Amino acid sequence: MNNKSYTEMELWKIARNLVSTIYTITKKFPKEEMFGLTLQMRRSAISIPSNIAEGLGRSTVNDILHFQYIARGSAYELETQLYLSLDQNYIAHKDFENTCEILTNCKKLLNGTINHYKNKKQG
Repeated sequence: MNNKSYTEMELWKIARNLVSTIYTITKKFPKEEMFGLTLQMRRSAISIPSNIAEGLGRSTVNDILHFQYIARGSAYELETQLYLSLDQNYIAHKDFENTCEILTNCKKLLNGTINHYKNKKQG
């Protein structure tokens, strides 16, 4: 379905960078959050590039869209968790802003990918 490998896509590269950013940020969280917010944020972040890749590895537009929607849901989940981290003073405001900028870029590209495949489905 997709001529370009997902590893060549800007979206996947940005999502992968987001995972590294989240790991770096959450290393500074209190130890008591290891199985709470830290783990949840890492799982949400990992879900984004993983579902992008899984979707693009599928053979039908419906399957591709399904996994892109899951990736987008994980992006929104992560955004909420970033706000919660800020509320708890686990994350510096500058780190919050920088990470949200990466996340916003990722969401925009995800929306573009979703729209691309929705148009393919309709066309």
